[in-house]
Amino acid sequence: MSYKSRRRWSIFLLLVGLPLYVLVAWAIMGALPRLPILIELLIYAFLGVAWALPFKNVFKGVGKADPDETAETE
Repeated sequence: MSYKSRRRWSIFLLLVGLPLYVLVAWAIMGALPRLPILIELLIYAFLGVAWALPFKNVFKGVGKADPDETAETE
């Protein structure tokens, strides 16, 4: 996957996918009976990290300069 497509996918995932994931996680946690606070904390921490694991390759290197771009010479 090219740098530009990874960058576009990462923006899409952060602006559209993450809010949808938050709503789904919130609905699931709301449907469960009230759990002890430490267990809820662990579940929320797991859910907070779990969404990004499948997209690790999309986010890798996006914050760096485009490696495919040729360096401009003076």
